[in-house]
Amino acid sequence: EEINNLLSPFSHTLSNSIFIKMKLAILAVIASTAAAFAPQAGTTTSTALNAEAGRREFFSKAAAATAAVVGAAAPANAVIDYENIGYLGGSSIVDLNNANVRAYLKMPGMYPTVAGKIVSNGPYASVKDIYSIKGLTSAEADVLKKYEDRFVAKTPSPDYVIDRINNGLYR
Repeated sequence: EEINNLLSPFSHTLSNSIFIKMKLAILAVIASTAAAFAPQAGTTTSTALNAEAGRREFFSKAAAATAAVVGAAAPANAVIDYENIGYLGGSSIVDLNNANVRAYLKMPGMYPTVAGKIVSNGPYASVKDIYSIKGLTSAEADVLKKYEDRFVAKTPSPDYVIDRINNGLYR
């Protein structure tokens, strides 16, 4: 259920026509593969040369089917240039709603405890909202206060929110 909630912002970017095209492309690949293995009409004698010709024919059909699928693939509709990319950890200012937990490594006292609480309890409407995190101690609030001028609260982007806690980078 939590994954569905995270992925729901993506549903508006993909249209039904893309899904239909994808399903038709998959069906075409399956049909061409099945046709390649179907018995052919007529009797042929099996020789090494015939077997080689059969393989060539199969691979040429498979290559043609693959080329057709790749040529008919729908565009990705991905956001190429995210305007707030600098706030994801590449600068001194960190976006509370989209930055990964590792972006807080540059701030002594933040990682991993306070940073984990920030990324686990978002999204935030403003920077002041971080002080209402449940279980935040006074020492942790002092650390937040120390770096408060280095935080911004941008609109959550589904492309980055999904990787806030674990982006798969390990030492």
